[in-house]
Amino acid sequence: MIRLARIGARKQPYYRIVVIEKDRARNGRSIEVVGTYNPRTNPASVDLKHERIAYWRGVGAQMTPIVEKLVKNHPAPATTAAA
Repeated sequence: MIRLARIGARKQPYYRIVVIEKDRARNGRSIEVVGTYNPRTNPASVDLKHERIAYWRGVGAQMTPIVEKLVKNHPAPATTAAA
């Protein structure tokens, strides 16, 4: 699964977007951190490793609906190759 793991102090949420086995605890040992999400900034800041997310999706990892929405709303930047 690719899902959110909550970190940060009480009433100050900050999330890591992690690849983790489905049956592990929310903040259990993850396989890889593929991004961060801070809902407290205005606008909310999202940092994603799109190539790693694509890799894990390719090998069968499923995203939670919230992570799917974050990835959809923050697409990978277009790379321009100078010819």
